[in-house]
Amino acid sequence: MAQNKTTENDLSVTDFLNTVTDETKRKDCFSLSDIITETTGFKAKMWGTAIVGFGSYHYKYESGREGDAPLVGFSPRKDAIALYFSSEFKNREELLTKFGKHKTAKACVYVKKISDIDVEVLKEMVTNSVARISSLYP
Repeated sequence: MAQNKTTENDLSVTDFLNTVTDETKRKDCFSLSDIITETTGFKAKMWGTAIVGFGSYHYKYESGREGDAPLVGFSPRKDAIALYFSSEFKNREELLTKFGKHKTAKACVYVKKISDIDVEVLKEMVTNSVARISSLYP
């Protein structure tokens, strides 16, 4: 079975975030790291070379595929900051309507900058996503 490339490692989160060339995005990423650490109680860790993750869980699918993943995370991408949540969590759609300027994919929420979003709603989304994943993978 193939090995996951995105695994928790000892690379420096600070060093990684300092490579973000856009100053606003870099500052926002450091703020996100602080907000998520404060909300979850988990220290920021690198997952692979480009994802900052918080906490972890072990999953195993019916297919037999298994691995580890962060409970919540983010990654500064070229066009936006990708926030990684559970694809389903309590009040997801309602919270997204209050969240502010964003785009979504299945489990990702993309934001351009923190000033575009409601940080209190972000904290609730983080909390609810962590609770959902923790209930599925105790």
